[in-house]
Amino acid sequence: MQTLPEKLYLAAQIREMDRLSIEEYGIAGIELMRRAGQVLFDVIQKYNSTKYLVVFCGAGNNAGDGYVLAKLALQAGFKVDIYYLTHPEKLPDDALLAYQDYLKVKGCLMPFNSDLVFNKGIIVDALLGTGLNRDVTGSYADAIDLINASNNSVLSVDIPSGLNADTGKLMGKAVKSNHTVSFIGLKQGMFTGMAAEYCGEIIYASLAIPEPIFQQVNNSSRLINSCTLAKRHRCSHKGHNGHVLLVGGDEGYCGAITLAAEAALRIGAGLVSIASRKSHAAMLNNGRPELMCHGIETVSELDVLLNKATIIVIGPGLGQSQWAIDLFKQVIETDKPLVLDADALNLLAKHNYYNHQWVLTPHPGEAAGLLQTTTGEIANDRFLSITALQKKYGGVAILKGAGTLINDGSTISISTTGNPGMASGGMGDVLSGMIAGLIAQGFNLGKAASSAVYLHGKAADLSAQQDGEVGMVAGDLMPYIRKLVNQ
Repeated sequence: MQTLPEKLYLAAQIREMDRLSIEEYGIAGIELMRRAGQVLFDVIQKYNSTKYLVVFCGAGNNAGDGYVLAKLALQAGFKVDIYYLTHPEKLPDDALLAYQDYLKVKGCLMPFNSDLVFNKGIIVDALLGTGLNRDVTGSYADAIDLINASNNSVLSVDIPSGLNADTGKLMGKAVKSNHTVSFIGLKQGMFTGMAAEYCGEIIYASLAIPEPIFQQVNNSSRLINSCTLAKRHRCSHKGHNGHVLLVGGDEGYCGAITLAAEAALRIGAGLVSIASRKSHAAMLNNGRPELMCHGIETVSELDVLLNKATIIVIGPGLGQSQWAIDLFKQVIETDKPLVLDADALNLLAKHNYYNHQWVLTPHPGEAAGLLQTTTGEIANDRFLSITALQKKYGGVAILKGAGTLINDGSTISISTTGNPGMASGGMGDVLSGMIAGLIAQGFNLGKAASSAVYLHGKAADLSAQQDGEVGMVAGDLMPYIRKLVNQ
């Protein structure tokens, strides 16, 4: 699988790079289109053995790429059927040239109709590009339904039609692709939200545009492709690797705090302590005696533990009782780095605190509470949502989900590790412990958050490879966390 570039862009930034290529570097638009068509044809030859293409062409440059591909395929002896949704004579200049070139090799085409039936061939989605800003309707919606109802392999040109390039939102409906070939720059909306369900394998092609263009146009976000941790010094001891304190585990909720605590150990924290209810504190290190467990009922009992800690996690299993509220208020007054998860986030939503020294780890429901909005609004634009979270509360904000986002105040990062097997209780607790464990070892908050998110998802991917996604539980990640931090 191709290692994708780190830089991600908005649709407007891609258009600017396209403009610079044409106006400042003299690369004709039709030449870029021909390069795109060649890449598409190469991908089809690599991933498919059939020599039959069914190409759906729309009204813009995506359609032009489709016509270039169709011409190349015809010349190579493929059978090609093109269905157009906008008459090609109405195409913009470069796409019109591509269509005329297709006619020169005696290519044929037909208007789309929703009664089409086909059960073989590779479907090429050249319907809609990155400029889509309203819901898909009419014949375009019908075409998408037809493509998705087929059992054919689907290749999307630049982006699956119907997916918003900037946000990952579905514009009513979108094509579900097996492969998407993205040109010039990767679009940030292809890596978060619903995108994982629609893009399939993403393949990148720069179209050989001049390297200085990438320096002229700033990227909007970045992809986390790897995580490398430094080797430990041979003479290091537990004091060098920090002391994590985890506060939570109200009556009936002690599992969450122990999962977070073990994750902090497994990612390398030197010492890990738990502050929880006296009724069960003595039992929390059963099976994990390395954990130091303390029963506390008052904030004064917590003070001693706070003073010894390098980093504090609050929230796993915390609840929202008066005990939880008292501990929450005590913890957020400390001047030490914090990680807030679960009920600590729900309590934060009821107050107006701002802190440069914390990491917030909400899922969309918790994010909606923090921003006093709905999960639907969070999903509509995850980038806007995480920016609002970071601006309102400070520190580093994480927005969990497929394509988890991390905003450290200067950069938005996206991790695409992880899988649907993680949709089970306790996964977020493990992530909180991992973040804290890295902070304890000297990582700054942003680096700890992005590294932990990447490793958390990667551990789940390794677990899924071994035993499958369904039935995966949070504790299954522990041996893989250890393995990853030692690679």
